[in-house]
Amino acid sequence: MRILVLHNRYRAVGGEERAVSNLVEMLRRRGHAVRLLERSSVGLARAQAARALIGGGVGPDEVATAVRELGADVVHAHNVHPRFGWRALAAAGGAGAGVVLHLHNLRLFCAIGIAFRDGHPCFECHRRNTLPGVVHRCRGSVGESVTYAAGLSLQHPRLLANADRFIAVSEFTAGQLMANGMPGRRADVLPNFIPSRAVRRRSAAASGAYGLASGRLVPEKGFDTAIAAARAARVPLVIAGDGPDAPRLRALASGGDVRLIGRVAPERLAELRRAAAFVVVPSRCDDACPYSATEALADGVPVIGSTRGGLPELLGRQLTLDSDDVDGWTSQMNRLWRDPAARAELGERALQTTRELLSEEIYHDRLIRIYDQARVNRRPATGD
Repeated sequence: MRILVLHNRYRAVGGEERAVSNLVEMLRRRGHAVRLLERSSVGLARAQAARALIGGGVGPDEVATAVRELGADVVHAHNVHPRFGWRALAAAGGAGAGVVLHLHNLRLFCAIGIAFRDGHPCFECHRRNTLPGVVHRCRGSVGESVTYAAGLSLQHPRLLANADRFIAVSEFTAGQLMANGMPGRRADVLPNFIPSRAVRRRSAAASGAYGLASGRLVPEKGFDTAIAAARAARVPLVIAGDGPDAPRLRALASGGDVRLIGRVAPERLAELRRAAAFVVVPSRCDDACPYSATEALADGVPVIGSTRGGLPELLGRQLTLDSDDVDGWTSQMNRLWRDPAARAELGERALQTTRELLSEEIYHDRLIRIYDQARVNRRPATGD
């Protein structure tokens, strides 16, 4: 197939950038002709971002030209805000391509994409009613909150109208998106895959030397629960990542066997993960399909995760707990740390889950079927 991939890179690099990179590399390796058209929010002035978001994107002619030059069968769009917008999807359809919109988060209706506020999930914004995001200043300043509220509300029906198929990365996320207008009859659930080369043959968790947590250090990731539990269980814990919550977490870790090592390169994180006894993912927000969990499963490392978002779908053969149940986390971390046989069993289950749910082969086959459906059932591009 000939596939044009669209993605507006975020200011802070995260899992979606990794998903796009993995996708492009995998499709090329499997013989498809792929062009990646990226724009970036890095260095974009607030006024420019506001105009693009409210106006439904900029430069749609570039997308149409790329479709024609490639002879694209499908345009696979990921994050479209603010510089692609619905106009890019309409241009792609108008140039003759099927259009797939891949929704990695909840930005269809939520200005911050994670539907989390004041320590708890928040779904006050609904479909085109994004006014609560202004009331709560979810983007920080009033001006930026107003811009996002208006932009998302204006783009909502046009994004839905100009996509032939939708992809969500978890059943939970798909349910929230469908409750906010995404048509279920045009939607598929496709968790992020793990490249075949990155899947280990067998688990080494029985010989692991510490617990591991990784990610952006923000309150919604629940790292304070992991620190409290590790200290109570007297289990060594390594936390890789950086973010605004780092000073508070360092204070909580002081005096315990907890090391905050900052952000590390992906290669170093992989080394740390493969030497871990288990990984903890104590998210308070509704994480859809976090790489902190999927990469641990692919390395055969047991995962203790929260019951939020898409984590229970990934961790059905692992352990899930309420994100604020410190006693429960303490008990499970203590049990795994002191029972290498249990770690070995959960590690092998993790690899089985990877083969059944996160396989590159399965992902590719399902994605091509989605592309075929988008081509066959193309809807007329609309600016309405």
